[in-house]
Amino acid sequence: MDEEPLEEWAARRDQRRPRIGETRATPLGDLPHQGAHVDPDVPRGILVWNGHDWVPEGIAEDRTAAGERMGDDVAARANRVPLPKSGKLPPAPTNPYRPTIPFHRPS
Repeated sequence: MDEEPLEEWAARRDQRRPRIGETRATPLGDLPHQGAHVDPDVPRGILVWNGHDWVPEGIAEDRTAAGERMGDDVAARANRVPLPKSGKLPPAPTNPYRPTIPFHRPS
């Protein structure tokens, strides 16, 4: 297995990490670790990255208000995370799947 040099790994990790002062919103419902699109009317906690941890800063009424309060942080975070290369998928099988046990349709 090819090992990646530590400097390259650290540079990739630092690129994905949040910047100091970056904000994010998390739902304050029963399931805080669910997608942002679930329960859009539930209040959101606004969190700020201080370099080591996400610290609470305030509360927004709903998903729309949280998005307005976060500003450009969402787009900046999305641009930082690279998409996987399209060549990473395995090649498609050359032969279609054929079951090994014959299937007989009931009459």
